[in-house]
Amino acid sequence: MFRSSDRRVDIGRTPNQSKTWKSGLSQTVDRREFLWRFGGGLGGVALAQLLGCPDVAGAGDALKPRAELNGGIHHRAKVKRVIQLFMNGGVSQIDTFDYKPELVKRHDQKFDPGSHVEAATSAPGNLMKSPFEWEQHGQCGRWATGVFPNLATRVDDIAFLMAVASKTNVHGPASFMMNTGFLTPGFPCLGAWVSYGLGRITDDLPTFVVLPDQSGLPYNQKGNFSSGFLPVVHQGTIINAAASEPVRDLFPPRSAASITPESEREGLKLLHRLNRRHLEEWPGDSRLEARIDSYEMAAKLQLSAPDVLNISGESETVQKLYGLDNEKTADFGRRCLLARRMIERGVRFVQVWSGAGGPKNNWDNHADIANELPLMANATDRPAAALLLDLKERGLLDDTLVVWSTEFGRMPFTQGATGRDHNGGTSVQWLAGAGIQGGVAYGESDEWGWKAKSGRTYCYDVHATILHLLGIDHERLTFRHNGSDRRITDVHGHVIREILA
Repeated sequence: MFRSSDRRVDIGRTPNQSKTWKSGLSQTVDRREFLWRFGGGLGGVALAQLLGCPDVAGAGDALKPRAELNGGIHHRAKVKRVIQLFMNGGVSQIDTFDYKPELVKRHDQKFDPGSHVEAATSAPGNLMKSPFEWEQHGQCGRWATGVFPNLATRVDDIAFLMAVASKTNVHGPASFMMNTGFLTPGFPCLGAWVSYGLGRITDDLPTFVVLPDQSGLPYNQKGNFSSGFLPVVHQGTIINAAASEPVRDLFPPRSAASITPESEREGLKLLHRLNRRHLEEWPGDSRLEARIDSYEMAAKLQLSAPDVLNISGESETVQKLYGLDNEKTADFGRRCLLARRMIERGVRFVQVWSGAGGPKNNWDNHADIANELPLMANATDRPAAALLLDLKERGLLDDTLVVWSTEFGRMPFTQGATGRDHNGGTSVQWLAGAGIQGGVAYGESDEWGWKAKSGRTYCYDVHATILHLLGIDHERLTFRHNGSDRRITDVHGHVIREILA
């Protein structure tokens, strides 16, 4: 038997005896080679699924669909699934949705709020008005700049949080905080908590899917999608929509001519016995359960993934709506469209990222707001607005929540000539869809857009509100870890009832 932490696997020894298998293999092989030789790869698991073998590898009940929980576990849910659009890098609130006439009035003057001023990576410059024109939109009269002309048409469906603060102005910790509720790594993200609390809607697709930017993973890499101390099965399944193989290693390589149906069946029987025995001996180790579940899910994805990832069946009108006909919007548009297709088919939580980690290709506009911000906004504006419209027209907004997030905002004064530095004092996020009162705003930043003035909210409050809409009391969704009952909101968090319908 073997532990999942072992680097080598003793394939010939059982608790009661030791012998050599008739296969003629050496007694000790690498774990990857072990799984391929005796499990037949994913093809073997897929074969078992197709042949109707139940519970192929003996995964525990925690990995099975829990349809009875789809409507919430603590109270009646208004939301069944969530799509989160995460703008990686820190969107400038005072150049998008937070209109500050005082910045126009005091443009290029020294910033003197009467208290100490500092910036994360630069010396504070003079105040800078937004280089973009402001207009009011919708019946609610929400202010927005010209960088979001399409989202501006949807403001009556959106509830804005105008004073979202962070405890840090550093990308990595701030991204952890907005995703997991903590500044340090090792904690489960929101998608993992939702998966843990509610289980699967369908048994054919993952519960929590991550669609990263084609230019790369965000700050913290996969740490933003981690299950932390929750069972590993709840971590995000990453699908690279821009790659020729969006799900890596889903099918056996074409060169593996030696893999036959007979060898797969025999190998699967052996793997099934070994996995069963291991689970009985090490019931507290979730890593093997996660590995088993990943093989079973991969087998199901061999049937379901080609359909969900194939957008050729979508009408030309829909594809144009999402901007797939435009090189600038095609990547984010394709992923927003895939998010809609996934939640239609039973994925519970989809996270769509805009921007990679690093000094460029994201919303971290230190050098030149006037030129850097429009590049990111243009790539996401049309697809995000299309997602809201498409969901609404299909009736999916009746039980789907769309969340637009970023890790922090930016400063009202200049960095260099026309850039803006990090600002943890205030930022803007928005929510739309099931259970949300459209056309409202909660919270307010000060006259410069420097710090939250009233209605300050943190990630804890956003997470508590999302969980509330999913039928979960954030104070009761806990997991015992190292002697403490942990939760995503730690010891904080209030439901933001002012934005609820």
